[in-house]
Amino acid sequence: MSAGAKDWNPGAYARFRGLRLRPALDLMAQVGDLPAGEVVDLGCGDGAAAPALAARFAGRSLLGVDSSPAMLDKAAGYAAKTLADIAHWRPETAPALIFSNAVLHWLPDHGRLLPRLASYLAPGGVLAVQMPRQFLAPSHRFLRDIAAAMFPDRFDFGQYRPPVAPAVDYHRMLSRLGQVTAWESDYVQSLDPTSQGHPVRAFTGATAMRPFLEKLTEAEAEHFTSAYDEALGSAYPLEADGSVVFPFRRTFFVLEMP
Repeated sequence: MSAGAKDWNPGAYARFRGLRLRPALDLMAQVGDLPAGEVVDLGCGDGAAAPALAARFAGRSLLGVDSSPAMLDKAAGYAAKTLADIAHWRPETAPALIFSNAVLHWLPDHGRLLPRLASYLAPGGVLAVQMPRQFLAPSHRFLRDIAAAMFPDRFDFGQYRPPVAPAVDYHRMLSRLGQVTAWESDYVQSLDPTSQGHPVRAFTGATAMRPFLEKLTEAEAEHFTSAYDEALGSAYPLEADGSVVFPFRRTFFVLEMP
């Protein structure tokens, strides 16, 4: 029996709702005027960005799209919600804005994916994307290192490449399609103390740890988590009050179509 559920856990994800919403707001602030059409929240999750999107683009139809039934069930504030595999999703009508916060890093081949999403936009439409670029930091690297050492039969990262490129790469990739603004930000986050385990593990447990736990039994997951907690303590030492200062890098870009 696998220790990790196949679907997302809305409660665990929402625990850090404020920290996860801030990049979405920063991305939204860089979206300018839009043509006529609906706004698509692609990978909407539990709808954290819906109130801000509805306020920022008042009067437009807001569509939420996600592949998780559990998360989509919690999402509110949308004129319509669509359960779909984002890798194969396509809109019924050309949107004014495709807004995607912290989801496209789960999908491969951005060189094909992003131009395809851009092709769905109305003339003058906008593709706005934020993705974490934390994969070489200790919080994420330790997951790969520990998994490969403890369970080499199931984890091999010899050919590993981070799923998200630097912002400059996305600028080069998309500038032939329209006007691009691209940037990166390091968010210095303070994580509160936890009753069990390291605070960074509480943050990654609902996201980055999921693909690892899905391949482990409950007993294996317990050993894996214990080793991960110990490693995190060396990279992210506890402050006097038990909290942790946790830098987290994110990549952003906004593409405005002609």
